[in-house]
Amino acid sequence: MSLDPDLPLTTERLVLRKFTKSDFPAFAAYRSRPDIYRYLYADAPDEKALQQMFAKLLRPAFKQDGDVFKLAVIRRDDDALLGEVLLKHESKDALQGEVGYIFNPAYAGKGYATEAVAAMIDIGFSRFGLHRIFARLDSLNRGSVGVVERLGLRREAHLVENDRFNGTWGDEYIYAVLAREWKARQA
Repeated sequence: MSLDPDLPLTTERLVLRKFTKSDFPAFAAYRSRPDIYRYLYADAPDEKALQQMFAKLLRPAFKQDGDVFKLAVIRRDDDALLGEVLLKHESKDALQGEVGYIFNPAYAGKGYATEAVAAMIDIGFSRFGLHRIFARLDSLNRGSVGVVERLGLRREAHLVENDRFNGTWGDEYIYAVLAREWKARQA
């Protein structure tokens, strides 16, 4: 699998590209917000952890189970960094990947996440040869649920109180789509 699938990739309003060092201030601005982590079951990282997280983004790998391929999502009109979209190599043998995304709340409600996630699903199927792509979402995260439902992913599971963060149990939904289903929808 080639890690550089003809990047950057452009959509109607966005550019998906590798992160560059100059992206750090905008990345840190949204990745340090506590409200971003509400559905990620983690606390917002400190400055040192943010720098380490960002350094890892600059050296992506997508060959082994667990590797994560992240792309910066840039608005074409003004080059603003809106967030990130990712594809995690969940199972090399089963050709499965997990799609994920984190966006600056300042850009919410405009369809950017849906557009970027659709592009990443396309990359997963057409360029990385995956068979199935899924998303795991906190059941209370209505914005993320809306993204995957607008894209036509199927809800395959509702896991009840399967995770705990800061003493609170949370439910999780799993949505998925197969390569042949995605291709049929795009035709």
